[in-house]
Amino acid sequence: MRVVVALGGNALLRRGETPSADVQRRNLHPPARALALLAREHAMVVTHGNGPQVGLLALQAESQDGASQPLDVLGAQTQGMIGYLIEDELRDAIGEGREVATLLTQVVVDSRDPAFDHPTKPIGPVYSRARAEELAAARGFAVAADGAHWRRVVPSPEPQRILELGAIRLLLEAGVIVVCAGGGGVPVVADPAGGWRGVEAVVDKDLSAALLADALDADALLLLTDVDAVYRDWGTDRARPIRRATAGSLRAETFEAGSMGPKVEAACRFVTSGPTSTRPRARYAAIGALAEVGAMLTGEAGTRISE
Repeated sequence: MRVVVALGGNALLRRGETPSADVQRRNLHPPARALALLAREHAMVVTHGNGPQVGLLALQAESQDGASQPLDVLGAQTQGMIGYLIEDELRDAIGEGREVATLLTQVVVDSRDPAFDHPTKPIGPVYSRARAEELAAARGFAVAADGAHWRRVVPSPEPQRILELGAIRLLLEAGVIVVCAGGGGVPVVADPAGGWRGVEAVVDKDLSAALLADALDADALLLLTDVDAVYRDWGTDRARPIRRATAGSLRAETFEAGSMGPKVEAACRFVTSGPTSTRPRARYAAIGALAEVGAMLTGEAGTRISE
């Protein structure tokens, strides 16, 4: 099977943790072991989030010289940093005989996307509302509630195309485990001169993972997070897990925009993308906990979504 795995931001850095390399490496150790078991039997591509890391890099740059690097540059930096950590842990877990490579990935977005006028993607550390509003006034960025906390929010345009898709295919066909499209990929728009230029945005990594999985004709898309399944009535005493669902049934329900909503939408896009008549086999997506990734692939854990 060909499997695309999307690691949530919690795979590296949990809320309130010190964002050191040692902490992130320690957090990656268990999922790397689980992914290594999958990689021994299946072709695998790994994507990952970068929300905490890209926000922290922006704050560090501002504190040093008063001017942050643009988000596309920071996104590229986090792809290299996180990719290195994932690659290192995967290689140790798999052992000799299987190559792992990280590929810096650019994702095309539309410069006219309305998301540029309505920032919604949370990045960086969490704050109290008062502190978030203080920082917003001082630095000129937008903030919004993220659960019980507040965070900086930036534009999150729709991913349209992955520029390095050909290179990813070549690596995958050569048996390489590919780490790519980290943080949703570096967002770029068409340049009037015929090239590409980066833009101030962060693409949703789950939507990019769905685009990547479809373009690679993957059999499965696994969206890994810190809960064991998609839940109805999340946060209430009526909460109950959804174990199997179709894209249509999930789209008829409402899920939190800043957390489970993008994962559900990504799963639905993947299983319904492309004309059914051209697919040689059925595809499916699953949403669930990092620790249960193997069982998610076989349908024994998480929420399994089909067309």
